[in-house]
Amino acid sequence: MAKTDEKKEKKIDLNDYNLYNNRELSWLDFNFRVLEEAYDTTNPLLERIKFLSITSSNLEEFFMIRVAGLEEQLQAGFTGRDISGMTASQQLAKISEKVHTMVEKQYACLQNELLPSLEKENIEILKSKDLDEKKKQYLENYFQSTVFPVVTPMAVDQSRPFPILPGSGINLGVELENEKGEILFAFIPLPTIFSRFIIIPSQEKSSLFLMEDLLKIHAKSFFSGYKINEISEFRITRDGDLSIEEDEARDLLIEIESSLKERRTGFPVKLEIASNMGENLRNFLFSTLDLRKENIYEIPNLLDLSSLMEVANLEGYQHLKYEYYSPQPSPSFYGKEDIFKVIREEDVLLHRPYDSFEPVIDLLRQASEDPKVLAIKQTLYRVGKTSPVIDYLIKAAENRKQVTVVVEVKARFDEENNIQWAKELEKAGCHVVYGLVGLKVHAKLLLIVRKEESGIKRYVHMSTGNYNYITAKLYEDIDFFTSKESYAQDVSALFNILTGYSKPPTLKKLSVAPTTLKDTILRWIENEIDITKKGGKGRIIMKVNSLLDISVIKALYKASMAGVEIQLIIRGICALKVGVKNISENIKARSIVGRYLEHSRIYYFENNGEHKIFISSADLMPRNLDKRVETLIPIEKEELKARLEEILKLYLKDNLKARELQPNGEYIKVTNKKSKSKPMLVQEELMKEAKKRFKKFFKTQEVDKFNFPKLK
Repeated sequence: MAKTDEKKEKKIDLNDYNLYNNRELSWLDFNFRVLEEAYDTTNPLLERIKFLSITSSNLEEFFMIRVAGLEEQLQAGFTGRDISGMTASQQLAKISEKVHTMVEKQYACLQNELLPSLEKENIEILKSKDLDEKKKQYLENYFQSTVFPVVTPMAVDQSRPFPILPGSGINLGVELENEKGEILFAFIPLPTIFSRFIIIPSQEKSSLFLMEDLLKIHAKSFFSGYKINEISEFRITRDGDLSIEEDEARDLLIEIESSLKERRTGFPVKLEIASNMGENLRNFLFSTLDLRKENIYEIPNLLDLSSLMEVANLEGYQHLKYEYYSPQPSPSFYGKEDIFKVIREEDVLLHRPYDSFEPVIDLLRQASEDPKVLAIKQTLYRVGKTSPVIDYLIKAAENRKQVTVVVEVKARFDEENNIQWAKELEKAGCHVVYGLVGLKVHAKLLLIVRKEESGIKRYVHMSTGNYNYITAKLYEDIDFFTSKESYAQDVSALFNILTGYSKPPTLKKLSVAPTTLKDTILRWIENEIDITKKGGKGRIIMKVNSLLDISVIKALYKASMAGVEIQLIIRGICALKVGVKNISENIKARSIVGRYLEHSRIYYFENNGEHKIFISSADLMPRNLDKRVETLIPIEKEELKARLEEILKLYLKDNLKARELQPNGEYIKVTNKKSKSKPMLVQEELMKEAKKRFKKFFKTQEVDKFNFPKLK
């Protein structure tokens, strides 16, 4: 670099607040991109409904965790600033402004586009006035036989104070009048054990009726002898972040189970009310819940859009959904009986959901049954409510294998599920470790120890995604299988740290957070800077879910200033600003939101032509790099490296679902009009490539094709 450039670099203050986007506002921008998919008429109708539902569930979690945290800072009088220079008070004001806009757009989408489109497809959401006698009779019978025995009204008076209504549920507020003309209030929480949308049998249409409307019709059944002045819906969102004193807890499991009860009754952070709610009910709720005005939202129709997932999942409407795609078998594993032989002979890479997750399940199944297998060690973060992974771990223990499972019981919103699985595994004889004090175990690792003729052999599976059989069909991730001793030694050493008191050794292949992972990434960024300064071509590509860590962002800024070409594929939060003069002019960032949730993390460094490429469980966020156990895995087999590079190229070519970050912080959809390039949607292209790859393999094999499953 010339001396003038060096002076310019020294003058630039990379601590300047103006160089960073606020985390919360960047996340809201991501949710706006999801909302755009609900508006996008190129998506099938029920998929648009699903995207709208997702924006609502996303927003609920955002308030439960992020907004609740800022509210606590505000109440504590904390005046510190985030990396963008905003105080908690300033952030809350901007969040409220942005969320109110988002809510308006959500309901405009529902009322102006989605509901009319559903009616054209003979899917109708009925109101009381739309019911004929036959439908009324069906609902009457359903209410009396099924709903009425379950529903519990809650009165409010001197002996019965305002109940602690669970967060996120829908409630009916009722204003009553007694014989003396006194005004009273009561609540009816909607029962959560039933579907919110009641399907009324009909041959011509799908007729749906809302549970709250059914309760409104029959409200007198709960308050006989009282006049009902008004009945209206509302929903409270509560603080959902668990307060766990890990250092002081004698039993982490008991501490978390106790904290889970607090989540249902945390302090309120948001109130949604029907826009036509009367003054008396409004004032009663406002005075009781003591919320700031900015956290109150008036909703014109259908509180809690997340329940629209019930509509999106209606059966019999496949033509209104994405065309079915069956994850393709892996050519490496297909038709091979001995999965250990395959991994022994070569490293294997899978790209789900384009490739099937079945080889991971098959590996566990064979390990649980194989007499030569001595031990299985696995980390579990999010497993799902039903899990063949758990089934085979239990089976392995029953078959007298040594089974060790590190279950992360602090995985947010999966705590109860994981605690239940941990207890089941322990009951079956597995050795269960409940994570580490002060750290979440987010790494995805599976180690199988097998006794073979040549001695003890270890087989390893590592991934960017969870061992979740359901989300493996919905989330995009990378799986890596190997039996190379260098990887196996590292994974064994890491398990010893997780389950015992072993000090972290020097690892041969893996970099691990919170000790070496961030340093490894920073070192490779610095390497690209050195190459560029010496006249070479520096290039970095990163595909992650979020970029928030300030030391990594500063390193990327320095790389850009040195002339390194940087391309970022970031689904969600991006605190880095692109196109800042003399700082980030060599950085481009794009986000892709589509059919599958982009979840893999891939790190590519040009390295003067000798490309270095890694997959990882870690995003570039402080929580991943400093407060979790994560792994960064180098991919060294040239064939696998080439495949990952090709995958990254496709993501950078997408001109249908990609949105590019602008210097002003906005995301603008990439179009193929200016370049006149062929329209390309990366997720569809990857589906085509997976089908093509397997069909090519299938044609070259001499196999019993009659016994193989039909290709989709």
